[in-house]
This record gives sequence, structure tokens and C-alpha cells, in this order.
Amino acid sequence: MYIPDIELQSPAAIRQFQAKALQHQLGYLRQFSPFYREWFARHNLDTDTIRDIEDLRKIPTVGKEDLQQRNWDFLCVDKGRIAEYTSTSGTLGKPVIIPLTEKDLERLTYNEFISFSCAGGTDEDIYQLMLTLDRQFMAGMAYYSGIRKIGAGVLRVGPGVPSMQWENITRIQPTTIVAVPSFILKLIAFAEEHGIDINASSVKKAVCIGENIRNTDYTYNVLGKKITDKWDIQLFSTYASTEMQTAFTECKAGRGGHHHPELLIVELLDENDGPVPPGAPGEVTITTLGVEAMPLLRYKTGDICQYDTTPCSCGRQTLRLSPVIGRRKQMIKYKGTTLYPPALYDLLSDMEEVKEFIVEVFSNEIGTDEILLHLSPTEVNEDVDRRIKSYLQAKLRVIPQVKYCSMQEILKMQFPEGSRKPVKFLDNR
Repeated sequence: MYIPDIELQSPAAIRQFQAKALQHQLGYLRQFSPFYREWFARHNLDTDTIRDIEDLRKIPTVGKEDLQQRNWDFLCVDKGRIAEYTSTSGTLGKPVIIPLTEKDLERLTYNEFISFSCAGGTDEDIYQLMLTLDRQFMAGMAYYSGIRKIGAGVLRVGPGVPSMQWENITRIQPTTIVAVPSFILKLIAFAEEHGIDINASSVKKAVCIGENIRNTDYTYNVLGKKITDKWDIQLFSTYASTEMQTAFTECKAGRGGHHHPELLIVELLDENDGPVPPGAPGEVTITTLGVEAMPLLRYKTGDICQYDTTPCSCGRQTLRLSPVIGRRKQMIKYKGTTLYPPALYDLLSDMEEVKEFIVEVFSNEIGTDEILLHLSPTEVNEDVDRRIKSYLQAKLRVIPQVKYCSMQEILKMQFPEGSRKPVKFLDNR
């Protein structure tokens, strides 16, 4: 298993390494970034005074709206040097184009090489990719190139179609799958329906993308439990975003996603842009290192996480991120309670009476948040309705509006045309 030397250094050595990388980054942005040149001038910033990571606080943060509105002003290279155009998924508004140079593609490959190595990957493994490699999806391309750098085998099967996934598992015997956790449940259901012994299969590990499998204390959440109760498989959680071009991936200890300090400076900030202590929720704010085409400085991702600095049994000295608690913009204020969609997903996933769901939020006539749950129940009758509403009352202390739908209606809402991942949250506020 490959571990970069910097990740084994003391926290003080890591800070010193990052401070030097930050000074190089600031010089690069001053010279080549139209947006940041203007940003520094507008805020009367002398970047030569930024000597350490703590000095970053002198620089105002940048948000997704800045990137959406002025996308091309962040570009630091001539368009003739762009090798690949990727885009964000547009979960929170207009998708953002993130172009990459050849050097950026090499950095992305390195990122996934060390990420899959962190998750126990070796050249003996065979990976089955159950995700798209098109639609300008950076992650799919990154996974593929990172796995190839490890020297492992790879099957590009694509998303969905459990029958095709199992056919390839049977014929090619992959050791690891890369998939959205809720789709792994569909694989399990298909196997049970067709008499496939999943624990006799070649698959021993799953790298989970796009959805949480753990609570903030690193225990399995409902989704993680549902998978591991049926399948004796080791799950590895990951967290990443297109803008950061970097991933936080768990090691075998399963105690949070490891930070790669050679690729990224990470801060967790409160609502006033002040740093939060370990174990407190804060917005993930990133400064990319080594990115040529579209580097970002103090960019607020919108994701709320906690962080842990206690030593990890794997030997890495790096900070670790918890699963995403929620998105800043998706926070719901419902009848005196603050909720994030992932908490509702856990609740609904734990209900035997519910097969699939969509959470919709909208504003009522007085401007406060209302929740409408679109549910596909196992049966439609008064008893099931009573059990569902009693469970919601017990867990939330209030009962949101409920609309029962067919599985076909739910799937149509979950997979709108052009979507790269299932939609489980509709924000119509």
C-alpha cells in the first residue's frame, strides 16, 4: 500500500509544507487569475503578508455563486492548453465548467491513485465501476485513471442494470466494486431474488460514492447497516467534489476520509467564516494546490462536515473528515427543528414500509419551510399509512406531508433526463 511521505509527517511538518505551497499558489493566482487579481485589489490585500496557513483568514472566502457567475474569470491558462472539460452536477444551481490541463489530469490520476491505495487497493485487485464515465463527470474518469495507475484491472460496466453487474461479477471475478450505496442494496435484492449467494462471490470490498454510509461517530448509518447485514463486505466511504479535484477516502480503520495535504488546504468554518474546533460542524472550505487551469482559493463548498485530528491506526498524520452532515443551502427549518436531508434519508431508509422516496421542500404562504415526502410504500392501505406516520411522529416529533406514489413515479423523479446521480432531494423554496 502506497502512502505519500508527507502524510506520515508530523502535523507541524505538514503545516510548514502547506505554507510553502500556499505562497506558490498565491503568486500563481496574482499572475494568471483574472478573478483573484481583482479579488485581491478589491479587498486591498497584499498577498506577500500571507506567510502561514493561519494567515489565510485575511482573505475573504469565495462561494459557489462567484464561480457560477464568473466561471471563465477563474481560468488561469489559455483555452488552447485545456485537455478536458468537466462540469459540476448542478445540484445547487447552474452547473460550473471545470477545465483541466494535461498536468491537471495527471494530478487527478495521482489523487485517485493515493485514494484507492488508502482504501487498501493493490495491483492484485480488479475493480468494477458501476458509474458513468461520460456526461462530463470528473469522478468517473478519475477513478478509472487512478485504478490504472495502481496497476489493477478495471471493468467499466456503467450505472444500473443489476443483471449485467452480476453477470460480470460471475464471469470476471472482480474483488472491489465502486458504486453508490443505495445501488448496492439493489444488487443485494437482485441476488436474493435470483438465488445468487453474494457472500460466495469474488467481491470483498466496496468503495462507496455519492451517499453517506456512516454517522458522524463513524458507526454505520442505516444504509451502511443494511448493506453489511446482508453482505460480508468491507465498505470504504469517500467524499469529494468536482471543484476541489481531490478526494477524502477512508483507510481500513473506517474513521473518516483522509486529507491529502499535498493536494489541498482544507478549513472548516462557521457561519461567520471563523474556524471551528475538532468535532464541531463547519463548512468545508478548500484551497487547491497544484491545479493549473482553475485553481481555487478559500472556496466554500457548501458541505457541512466535522473533522478529527486524533492519530489514525494507519500511521497517517493527516486530518480526517466526517461524512457530510448536509449542505449549507439545503438546511431545513421545520416547525422549530433544524434538519438536513441526509438525516431524513436515514429515517426513510430504516422504514420497512417504504421502498423508495423523494424529499421535497417548499415555502408555505407565510414563507417558512414545508416538507413533502413522496413515498413508494410496500402496500397502500390504512395500516401501512398509520405505521409510517406514527414512525415519523416518533422520530421527528412532527408529521410532514406525505404523498404516496408508484415506484415508477418515484424512479422518474429520481432519474431526470441528463442526471448523473439519483436525485433524492427537491428544493422548491
